[in-house]
Amino acid sequence: MSELSVNHLLGIKYLNQKDIQLIFETADHFKEVINRPIKKVPSLRDITIANLFFENSTRTKLSFELAEKRLSADVLNFSSSQSSVKKGETLIDTVNNILSMKVDMVVMRHPNPGAGVFLSKHVKASIVNAGDGAHEHPTQALLDSYSIREKLGDVNGKKVVIVGDILHSRVALSNIYALQLQGAQVMVCGPKTLIPKYIDKLGVKVETNLTKALNWCDVANMLRVQNERMDISYFPSTREYTQQFGVNKKLLDSLDKEIVIMHPGPINRGVEITSDVADSKQSIILNQVQNGVAIRMAVIYLLASKIKQ
Repeated sequence: MSELSVNHLLGIKYLNQKDIQLIFETADHFKEVINRPIKKVPSLRDITIANLFFENSTRTKLSFELAEKRLSADVLNFSSSQSSVKKGETLIDTVNNILSMKVDMVVMRHPNPGAGVFLSKHVKASIVNAGDGAHEHPTQALLDSYSIREKLGDVNGKKVVIVGDILHSRVALSNIYALQLQGAQVMVCGPKTLIPKYIDKLGVKVETNLTKALNWCDVANMLRVQNERMDISYFPSTREYTQQFGVNKKLLDSLDKEIVIMHPGPINRGVEITSDVADSKQSIILNQVQNGVAIRMAVIYLLASKIKQ
């Protein structure tokens, strides 16, 4: 049995190609489990996992919770809006209180970049980063790559464009790392104001013309505009953004090839993507959701097997 090179999943930048391969092979196995009549396996019966969400989340939180329950782990859910964090308790105090209940693994979403790394140095538990600010969201990038592999057979050599709000997106950064590790070519496309200054250091192409970007790519990953992270206006209006960077069926049909459409969700229908694109046969958005559970099962299982040693 091969194992991960890391004890935590803090970000894609800490993984190597073999780690990703191992996660995908493990996810293949769990995907088969999820499609059985009895969807549970007793693999983690003696593991307790705490889900700590200091930021709102619906899909990621449900996906992790489902993954943990499918593996028969004991699950503790914690959301900061109903907790002592509101009373000024520090992150380490909160986590240590939870760990004193003998928790083996912590799945955490936090508004501050690097929160998971910080935590991993101070507490004795395996940490899974479920999103830290606008920094990384490793399980989303893994399930995105896994979905591309499932649809196109391989990620290596594929051309993937990430469209939209790159500046505020943790999904974009994790995806860039993951895709490059697997040999894909990556391009970002969006308004200049939403493309970070450091992007050229990451070795990705930059395109501000959506039609050109779509004609170049095999896969387009459409991101939503993260209004909740914006303190100033980055583009004139939503309508103008949609005209320049929204994908509709007419635009898709005008391309000289059929491309794959992805979206990490939640979708702002009619803004970055129209309903007839989101629900079209070129879209693998629902596959991404299903694959999210299998990938998270794989990550938790592989990290837990290191705890047990």
